[in-house]
Amino acid sequence: MNEKGSEPGIQGGHGGGSALNRDEVIGGILIFCFGVVTAYFSLRIPLGTFRAAGSGLFPLGLGILLMGLSIVLLIKAYVQGKPTKEKKPLSEVPWSVKQVILFMGAIALATLLFKQLGYPLMWFLLLFALLRILGVRRWALNLSLCFLTATGAYFLFVLWLQIPLPKGWIGL
Repeated sequence: MNEKGSEPGIQGGHGGGSALNRDEVIGGILIFCFGVVTAYFSLRIPLGTFRAAGSGLFPLGLGILLMGLSIVLLIKAYVQGKPTKEKKPLSEVPWSVKQVILFMGAIALATLLFKQLGYPLMWFLLLFALLRILGVRRWALNLSLCFLTATGAYFLFVLWLQIPLPKGWIGL
């Protein structure tokens, strides 16, 4: 413990001797590692050219982008040298963190149920859940926005572009 009653962290550079935000450093390192793994596995897939892209070109670009952004995050954490924060109990977790967890859970659930429910219904339900998580509370706006978006996406991808997507039990 230091004089201010908090645990010492990783010492920063230009931040006046204050400790770095440990979560930002760990997050930056994890994102960099994920970028490395993504780039590595994308190199095992045919890259193609920029005119005729192969299936590995986009993941390679994504891996490079992740590595670059994680380096920016690490540099920012080093330069700003934010003090570390004490751990809070789960009941004191801010709403934004709960929103992210609910958001990711809704997307994971949608991925699991995609084939069973089909594209149009899953798109509608996912968008409805995400809008509710983000704070859209007016039912009429939420339902109409979900219906119009799901219908528009169905016409665009299934009817116009003729992309075969799961029909699910509703058969659309």
